[in-house]
Amino acid sequence: MTTATTTSLLRFATAGSVDDGKSTLVGRLLHDSKSVLADQLEAVEHASRRRGQQEPDLALLTDGLRAEREQGITIDVAYRYFATPRRRFILADTPGHVQYTRNMVTGASTAELAVVLVDARNGVVEQTRRHAAVAALLRVPHVVLAVNKMDLVDYAEPVFAAIAAEFTGYAASLGVRDVVAIPISALAGDNVVEPSARMDWYGGPTLLEHLETVRVGTDPGAEPARFPVQYVIRPQSGDFRDYRGYAGQLASGVLRTGDTVTVLPAGRTTTVAGIDALGTPTDIAWAPQSVTVRLTDDIDVSRGDLLAAGPTTVPTKDVVATVCHLHERPLRAGDKVLLKHTTRTVRALVKEIGYRIDIDTLERRGDADELHVNDIGQLLLRTAEPLALDDYADNRRTGSFLLIDPADGTTLTAGMAGESFNTAAAEATSPDQEDWV
Repeated sequence: MTTATTTSLLRFATAGSVDDGKSTLVGRLLHDSKSVLADQLEAVEHASRRRGQQEPDLALLTDGLRAEREQGITIDVAYRYFATPRRRFILADTPGHVQYTRNMVTGASTAELAVVLVDARNGVVEQTRRHAAVAALLRVPHVVLAVNKMDLVDYAEPVFAAIAAEFTGYAASLGVRDVVAIPISALAGDNVVEPSARMDWYGGPTLLEHLETVRVGTDPGAEPARFPVQYVIRPQSGDFRDYRGYAGQLASGVLRTGDTVTVLPAGRTTTVAGIDALGTPTDIAWAPQSVTVRLTDDIDVSRGDLLAAGPTTVPTKDVVATVCHLHERPLRAGDKVLLKHTTRTVRALVKEIGYRIDIDTLERRGDADELHVNDIGQLLLRTAEPLALDDYADNRRTGSFLLIDPADGTTLTAGMAGESFNTAAAEATSPDQEDWV
């Protein structure tokens, strides 16, 4: 387990409704942690003066697109890299508008922590619940509720306590186990980097202190090894003409020379003969290293295959998954798509939409015949070739996939495998469906 005593890396995402002050919060975090270069701050000060503002608008540090600055909103996911003496950070600043909720899926898909912003005057709103649901869906381990604009409610503790209680209860119903609520004022800087003298009733950490100290990361040795093959290396001439290796990035676990591995989906078993990292032989590799693996047996292994050590999943053509639909074009039962899982892309058919989740009530609506943009629901898919999907709850890397439009390559849907799906209709397949898959 990684601790905050080392210069570990934390990937985190921010999310909030429109005008909750999220860009200002991120700007304040960067500014007060001394993570803004002098020329960046000068550019923000100049832009703020042109807009008639006396003080620099810290939101401009993150709203980099011209359309974002003109409209005063965040449109695209903005990635920021900064560090303190205690930890390094990759921050994904995601938009707040409902139509950009899909962008949060992108930003939070690799995050270990999500900061959900709430305006203290408005409390928990529909978009807050949507962001919490996305964080739960993506299995983000840690959630911070940042109750912003406390200066506009006279720093009242009861206001903060009521919002924290409502959000924590809702998050618990989603299965989110770790929620930390922090009262802040991004504009004034209260409890962002420095403790607030105006909220002495709060005895918890500042936002930065929590980001620096929260326990993140996993022990690769505790996870089964998963190695998606990205490229087959076989020189045709020279001294290494007999060399045959399989290059890729270790998705999880630890791989050692001598380990027994299963090539999925074929199911053939072999042994790791050697591992090369940056052209140098090594006896061990761990996620997320990029290496080349050599095997003892000359068996058929190609791009898209998965080398698995330890407990393995059973390859299947029937995929049950919870999904978030990302495209304006609805997804319907009967649609023909491409499914991209790690380095493998196969044809697939949307056999059935199991249900759509009502974000307000968390009710599963089983009468859904299509999913619209930002909808979260459950699908049953049939693939042309078997896939070695892990349960997303066990492995975020090998349990996730994308659905792609086969006509133009557009990304349609993000999927997380492993949810239950009960329907008798899933047993029937028409001749047209079999022709596709």
